Amino acid sequence: AGMGSDLFGSFAEATCAALVIGNSIGVSGGWDAMVFPVIVSSVGIVVCILCSFIATHIRPVRSEANVESALKMQLISTTVLMIPTVIVAAKVYLPESFEIKATVGNDLITLTPIEAALCVIMGAVGGLTIGLITEYYTSHSYKPVRELAHSCKTGAATNMIYGIALGYKSVIIPVVVLAGVIYGSFTLCDMYGVSLAAIGFLANLATGLTIDVYGPVCDNAGGIAEMAELESYVRDKTDALDAAGNTTAAIGKGFAIGSAALVSLALFGAFVTRIRNASAEAGDELFLNGVNVLEPLTFAFLIIGGMIPFAFAAMTMKSVGLAAMEMVMEVQRQFDEKPHLLDENPTERPDYDACIAISTKASLREMIAPGAMVIFTPLLTGIFFGVNAVSGLLVGSLVASVQLAISMSNSGGAWDNAKK
Repeated sequence: AGMGSDLFGSFAEATCAALVIGNSIGVSGGWDAMVFPVIVSSVGIVVCILCSFIATHIRPVRSEANVESALKMQLISTTVLMIPTVIVAAKVYLPESFEIKATVGNDLITLTPIEAALCVIMGAVGGLTIGLITEYYTSHSYKPVRELAHSCKTGAATNMIYGIALGYKSVIIPVVVLAGVIYGSFTLCDMYGVSLAAIGFLANLATGLTIDVYGPVCDNAGGIAEMAELESYVRDKTDALDAAGNTTAAIGKGFAIGSAALVSLALFGAFVTRIRNASAEAGDELFLNGVNVLEPLTFAFLIIGGMIPFAFAAMTMKSVGLAAMEMVMEVQRQFDEKPHLLDENPTERPDYDACIAISTKASLREMIAPGAMVIFTPLLTGIFFGVNAVSGLLVGSLVASVQLAISMSNSGGAWDNAKK
């Protein structure tokens, strides 16, 4: 549910950013051109529905070993089919040429349907690339996770070192891909191109969510099989499905992180567009050429912004630890008060409700402080230090968060599959 809300949030934000940045397109291109980002999203849903028949009718799964490849095929097929579909949609709904205002300066940039389609395609292919790289670093079928499992022979310390190193190493290619997508789309269509690339990243969102949700379903199925004391072969099958599910969950996180990076940049472009318009209405040309990063205040808050993701990660990780400790203490209390729970055929029933209450209450209570920090930091920065400070804060947090998120996500996925 958390990953779904994250991806849907990125999807909505990317669409809104594209509509804000491209608000001038309607003048020269009409309504169809104005809502082109929404059209791309709609086309993506149709493509995902069509490609779902590959797994259900054309190439159904016959054994546990084929589960992972079937899910990967869904991702690849939707991306490949999106390429011609987006080109056709661009030619149908966009005029032969249309104009948008440049993010920096007062120039008007003339664009063509092919350029807009290429931005979407770059996002889609970039998302697929990041997904496949994530699979390589988190799947038990490849060398990194097998090396991580092998490192356990010498203890937990070496396992920790290998896992953290794996996460850091897995950042390299996704960041280069993101940089390439940003450079290419910005060169073609300015900041509007970046927002289209973000939408392209999430164009096959339906398939991405499908393979992401698959993981927890299999994980819970394995838990039910174990608690119900089913035959060992049942647990073997659920373990195989769970291993594939862990990888697909990591792929989903890779999509979420990559798309969030592009969406954040697109939203920053929308932010710059709005402050330029507000400055122009007030007769001030201070932000005509964007925001100058070398301004002392902007650069100072660039560093502060880079700290925000680490503060957020520290708060959430400690919250998980506190909730886990509370859960362990509750379980220990029940064992002390009801020793017969440890019998082979217990005559007493555990108090499941108490454990569930700890988990649900902690998940709400412990997220108040991190959530408040994320919401109020840019607001208070803008109120007390102004637009330049907010700009530095946003850019700094964007740059730092991508690497941190990818490394933590892939380290976790690799550790989860190493035990398999």
